[in-house]
Order: sequence, then structure tokens, then C-alpha cells
Amino acid sequence: MTDILVVEDNKELSSVLSDFLRAEGYVVSVADSGERALSLFERYGARLVLLDINLPGMDGFAVCKKIREQDNTPILILTARVDREDKLSGLVLGADDYIEKPYDIDILMAKIKGIFARRLALDTITDGDITLNLADGTVTRNGGQIQMTAKEFELLHLLMTNKGQLMTKDMLFGKIWGADSESEQQTLTVHIKWLRQKIEDDPKAPRHILTVWGRGYRWE
Repeated sequence: MTDILVVEDNKELSSVLSDFLRAEGYVVSVADSGERALSLFERYGARLVLLDINLPGMDGFAVCKKIREQDNTPILILTARVDREDKLSGLVLGADDYIEKPYDIDILMAKIKGIFARRLALDTITDGDITLNLADGTVTRNGGQIQMTAKEFELLHLLMTNKGQLMTKDMLFGKIWGADSESEQQTLTVHIKWLRQKIEDDPKAPRHILTVWGRGYRWE
């Protein structure tokens, strides 16, 4: 999954901002239109969206509304439009903050770090005997910690938060490994096998990660 989706049609500005974010260790995707932003978000997801308002075609307000209809991902609006009505529109549509351009990059980075810290601190997911702690990236089963790689953790998190829903192979691969990955989809099959070995009583007869033949997987 992408950490931050930057939606900005100014090529120079999006390039500079992306460089700063990547230097801080974030995985970044960039979209130069509202339509492209929604396509990337729906396919790969994002933990945070940095959203310009003045975009070709679908504007940032419409993008914000569409994202908020399906997801509670934090949205920071970054724009030169400073009218009170514009600010209110963005906030009413579900944006978490409205930041005026030109912005101080250090202040923006501090806001981003604060958002990630607050969300991670709140996120603990438990299903039966398995608990995911998103604050420290750990997994426990019956109180005992299970060692997992970052990708295994992300995959388990995605499955658990979509309990009972079919997750197609394309969807899982896209959200975990992303559009720019050089990995092949067989990587997903291998990671599913490793997860089953770590969390199932009998990996050959799994109770949690079920295969939907020819389509994908489902968490139960």
C-alpha cells in the first residue's frame, strides 16, 4: 500500500514534495489529475492523501468527496485558494486539514508525522486469538508474539480488515506490492503460504485465510 498519495498538477511542485517525502522514508505515488488520483487510490490505497484543489478535469473537492464516501484515509488539502468558502467546503467534505500555499515544508512534514503517529497509536485489531498492533508492527497469537516481515504484516492487516470479503489476487497484489513493483503475482501466493504456516493450526486446512478458487482469498 502507498503511504502518501500526492495529487498535484504542478510537475515541479509535486516532484519537490515527493522527493522530501521519500527522503523521510515514505512510499509515494503521484497523480496530476483527479481522475488519476481516484484510479490510483482505488487500486493501491493510501495511508494519507495530499490534495490540491485546482486540478484539470475533476477538481480536488470532488476527489475529496469520492474518497470520503468509501474510506476514512486522512486528507490534507494543499492549495492556493484561500477563500473562507473554499476552506469550509473542503472541511465539510471531510478533509482533515486545509493548508495554504506556499507552505512551510517543515510544518507540513510535522503535520504528516503527527497524523501517522495518532492513527498508529489508535490501531489495534483483534480477531479470535490473533492481534495486530499497528503502533509497533507486531502480531500476537494466544499472547505469544509471531515474527513477521513487513509485507506479511501488511497482507495480514489487509485481510483482517476486510473480514468475510473476497479479496482478489489482483487487488491484494496491487495494494501490497504496488504499481511499480518488479515482483510477480506468484509472490502473493508464497506470502499466503508463509502466513498460514505462522497463524493456522493446520496450514493445509486453514480456518482463517481461505482460498476462493480462481479468484483470491477471504479472511474468516
